[in-house]
Order: sequence, then structure tokens, then C-alpha cells
Amino acid sequence: MNHRDTDSTASNSLSGERRSDADVEEIARLLPPPAHRDLPHEQYLHRKERLMRSIDHDHDHAHAQADHSGRTREAHPAAARPARRLLRPALLVPVTALALGGILATGVALTNGDDAPATASTGRHDARDMRPAAALLDRISDAAGKGDALRVRDDQFAYTRSKVGGADLTSGKAVVGPLRDMESWVSQEPGPLRKLGLIRSEGETLPINAQLGDTHGTPAGLGRPTYRWLSTLPTDPEKLLAYLYAEVPKSEGAERDQAVFDCIGGLLGGVTPPETAAALYRAAARIPGVTKVPTAKDVTGRAGVGIARDDTTFGARTEWVFDARDLTFLGSRSYLFKDTRYGKAGTLMSAEAVIDFAVVDKAGQTPDTRSS
Repeated sequence: MNHRDTDSTASNSLSGERRSDADVEEIARLLPPPAHRDLPHEQYLHRKERLMRSIDHDHDHAHAQADHSGRTREAHPAAARPARRLLRPALLVPVTALALGGILATGVALTNGDDAPATASTGRHDARDMRPAAALLDRISDAAGKGDALRVRDDQFAYTRSKVGGADLTSGKAVVGPLRDMESWVSQEPGPLRKLGLIRSEGETLPINAQLGDTHGTPAGLGRPTYRWLSTLPTDPEKLLAYLYAEVPKSEGAERDQAVFDCIGGLLGGVTPPETAAALYRAAARIPGVTKVPTAKDVTGRAGVGIARDDTTFGARTEWVFDARDLTFLGSRSYLFKDTRYGKAGTLMSAEAVIDFAVVDKAGQTPDTRSS
């Protein structure tokens, strides 16, 4: 499927501004399949959650337009905004190695707009809110930069063992399920690849297939961040941030600052070059609305300090949690910070706690068995 095919599908599904439950169900069917096909279930749910909240936002906006004008925009289809381009998210590994925690965890749209980082804070935050966050991220960056660089060959795999959790939105309400153990193996080949690695969860091992539309395979990049590719990113925080604002896919109706923050979150933890990790943290400190969480816990209850940002458009807060002693990355989580149609404030939407990561020679191999 190429982008024009995807545009056509999205256009047919999103031709009007007024949304019904049937519309939402139809849009959900355009999302990537759940875990039994080729993706971890919590990734599918997180994407569905973000897209459905985006639809709600459009629904409210459309009714506001109708109330103001005295007629709905359905009567004037030519006046409707262009349909969003629904692409399969490029997120291929769990939340920490997720890209792409928010934006790449949604169906995304390519739109026109300013690619530059915002110079003023957005939402309810101001510059004073960011000072503690910038100081903490500076310390985290220093700690990350002192880490040992790994030797990663193109024929190896990045292994991650984690605890994951999230909400099922099938019923229209967030139903939070139990934590699950998950292991992933992501190929470090530059590609393009049709088989990107493996996911193992609840006794089942499944392939990670190429991104939808990549008929010749998915290459290394934001959608499949290999160690070698990550090492090519700018290590100057300003240049890195400018690159991310230019390259992270845009999602119509979503905050641009949040999209880049979520993208950075998806590149944290696991197999990342120390200089790149250090630059990512310093880049995150420059995103408006980023705040410090003095006391934070990952989904397993490990205590530490956190960095957070509120997505005021969708009412969800994303937190990165770090060990309070050595500032290593523990995991991330997303939860509602206000009541929405999906649940009360505090409802967990998605989370992952990183337990272990390593580089192994074969998919399916673990650090305990790689020497055998």
C-alpha cells in the first residue's frame, strides 16, 4: 500500500467533521492489527487510544464550528479540511524503544506547518516550570554520556526484557489489564528488511514485520532506530532538536512539541550510543512544557525521579522515570491527567518498565544463553 492508497482510505473514512460511534469503529479498523498478527498488543491499544482521542477532538471542533455558523460543514464538503494521512506507526519495539511513544504511536498525518521548535511554552506551563526540568535533564545527560559505548554489529539484535501494561479501549472505556512480561529482539541490519525481529509475550513468539507500505522492507531510521543509525544523529542538542522537529511525522490536531517529546521518549533506554543519549536529554530540556517530577514510580513500583509533559490537547501526561541514584532510565508511562470519555484522571493508558537490555547474536537468544 502506498501513501496515495492510504490517503484514499483515510479520505473515505474522514470525509466529514461530524463523528459517530460507527465512524470511530471504522477508523479503528484502519489501525495496525493487534498482537496476534505482528505487533505487541499494548502498542496497538496505545495507537488506537491516541487516534480515538484525536477523533473526539475533531468532533468537538466540528460541532463548535457548526454552532458558530448555524450549519454543519457536512453540507459543504468542499470546505472541509483535508483528510489526514493514516500511516502505520513506525513503532516497532516496546514503549521505551518506542518511537515513538506518542506521535509514532498514532496514525499520523503529513501536514504543512512550521517545523521549528517553539520558542514560547505551550499549555499551562511557563518558563519557570522548566528550570527544574532542565537542571535534572542536564544531570541525566551527564550520566548518560559517561556510559560505555557498545560494539554492535549489523548482524546482531538489540534485546529488551520489560514489563508492559496498558488500557483496552474496545468497550469505549479504558480497561486496564495486568502487567505482562515481554521480550523483543530488533535487528540491527540497516535494511531495508521485511522481518525486523521477534516479540515474545505470554508464551507466544511473533515476528515483527515491516512497516505497512514498505513493500521492499523497512530501512533503519526513526521508525527502526538501530545503534548504527542512532550514532549518526547530531550530538549538538540544538541541531538534534531541529532535526527531530523537521523529521518526526506530523499529526494533525496534536501538539508539535508533544510529538517531538514522545519521539525522544521512544529513543531512550536500551541500546543507544552514550553521546546520542546525552544529546537527546539535552534536546528534551529545550521543549516547551517539560517539567520535573520530584517523586515518580515506574509501572512496577520502582521509585525515582521523573520528567513529564502534559498533552493538553488529549488530556494525557507522559512520564519518563529515572533511578534517583544513578539516573538510569527505568521506563515510561502515559496516563490521563484529567477526566475524559475514556476514564477518570489517573487512568493508566500505556506503560513499560525496562528490566534488562543487551546485544545478542540471534533473535530469540537472551543474555543468559548467548554464551552457550
